Amino acid sequence: MKTNTKLMTSGSISKNILSFAFPIFLGNLFQQLYMIVDTVVLGRYVGKEALAAITSCGPLLFLLVGLFAGIFIGVGVVISKLFGAKDTEKVKAAVHTTVAFALISSVILTVLGYFLAPKILILMKTPPSVLDDATSYIQIYFLGITALVLFNSASGILQAMGDSKRPLYFLIVASLSNIILDLVFVIYFNLGTKGVALATVISQGISAILAYRILLTTDDIYRVKIKDIKLDLPLLKQFLIVGIPSGIQNSVISIANVFVQSSINLFGPIAMAGSGSMMRIQGFAFIPVTSFAMAMTTFTSQNIGAGEYLRVKKGTKFGLLSAIILAQAIGILIYFYSPQLMLIFTDDPQVIEIGVLKARIMAFFFMQLALSHTMAGIFRGAGKSIIPMSVMLLFWCLFRVSYIKVALNFVYDIRIVFSAYPITWTLSAIVFIIYYFKGNWLNKTKLKNQL
Repeated sequence: MKTNTKLMTSGSISKNILSFAFPIFLGNLFQQLYMIVDTVVLGRYVGKEALAAITSCGPLLFLLVGLFAGIFIGVGVVISKLFGAKDTEKVKAAVHTTVAFALISSVILTVLGYFLAPKILILMKTPPSVLDDATSYIQIYFLGITALVLFNSASGILQAMGDSKRPLYFLIVASLSNIILDLVFVIYFNLGTKGVALATVISQGISAILAYRILLTTDDIYRVKIKDIKLDLPLLKQFLIVGIPSGIQNSVISIANVFVQSSINLFGPIAMAGSGSMMRIQGFAFIPVTSFAMAMTTFTSQNIGAGEYLRVKKGTKFGLLSAIILAQAIGILIYFYSPQLMLIFTDDPQVIEIGVLKARIMAFFFMQLALSHTMAGIFRGAGKSIIPMSVMLLFWCLFRVSYIKVALNFVYDIRIVFSAYPITWTLSAIVFIIYYFKGNWLNKTKLKNQL
């Protein structure tokens, strides 16, 4: 029987990591491209207010989705360990528990997002000129959130099995669909931000259907049978033990970023549009970071499940170095070409000036961002999710918010807001480096026995 599962517990370490990370890299690239298209279409065909509306929603979207996204990280870690340990029956139970949890969480997110998000937009001091567009966008997005949750659950199951290629194919189809629908809804039907939201929801639905078609028809161990979809409480407990710290981490970071966005909103729609457009560009530097962080979580958890501690140690060094080099290389390109890149979205000189200012402040610090995220992925794979949660809570939430709040009282300048990111990335990277070398995230006794 042909199988698409892949154990990362033997063979070339670098090949295992790269063959897993590369499809995720391409998938994230296509996602980033269709987000760019969203922004370009609105900026060019609707106006800077619509551009400001959609880009300002990002932190709020992740605030509401982040907790459940973190729990699905825990799902992937547990399934990877069970797969690495070749515990077939528990893998099957874990897969069906994942699907049940996805269905439950999608209902909760739909209700919370639709009714709560508009109120949070007001608390974020979203300017009246963009509030209606932002509200329409975010409510349509959450009405279709079930598709995103289901796709992420299916993608997480496949990636835990070592299969990162087919989620890539589904993302490519969704991305191309989103681009086409953007052009149709915004340019032809003149739907503005509503059209972008509809395009996103429909494309996510397509990817979810494709992913679950695989899960429902495969002959492999991760096949989903409708009658078996139920919560296995002991396994759900394991998911939550690993995943809740990651979810809390996502949520508190999102709360901090909502505060940061509200601080940017104080400077008006031009600042919102410039900052949001540059955020889309900087997203390309986050692609290798996310790819290697996910690869290292799966690699670490599978190899710990198989008792391969020496492979974990060697693999983490390769993954960290790869993520840092790629992210910083993209950062350098953004630094020098940010004026030209901003012209993709708008020709408004004030909007371009804000975007370039943000790029020049942050671009040389992407190596710290890469190190922090990739190490967090390693520690989660090792079952130490409390550590990244605590570090991110301290620096990316409490310190970031406090710094902005205090500093703006002395110097009311948007550069204060932008500088909060590189400062907190650097602080978290320092702590993670210390824990990597001095902490007890990997069983040192078993590691020494394999040296």
